Amino acid sequence: MSDDRQRSFDNEAFFAALNASRQARDLTWKQLASEAKVSASTLTRVGQGKRPDVDSFAALAAWGGLKPDDFMPDARRPTEPLSEISLLLRRDPNLSPEASTALDELLKATYQRLRDT
Repeated sequence: MSDDRQRSFDNEAFFAALNASRQARDLTWKQLASEAKVSASTLTRVGQGKRPDVDSFAALAAWGGLKPDDFMPDARRPTEPLSEISLLLRRDPNLSPEASTALDELLKATYQRLRDT
């Protein structure tokens, strides 16, 4: 496997996993597209080796119960703490978008200041 392939999204494995899920549920590709709420042409493109857009990737992974990290070779790299915090704040149903943004900015500024000391 070349270095470029190791660093890129594994579209072939993703399509194979989708196909296995589709077959296990005894669905046609058109039925899969309908259930996952993606276009049939998206599935055709993925089957032809083209990468899905991020929304289609998320929808298809969710439909298949697939872990997106399994198709991303660099996923083993630890995430930045601020990335995780930002995501959690934005997902918090108890915070408005304005509140989550304010907390995010506050935490980033504080983190930066304390990290550099």
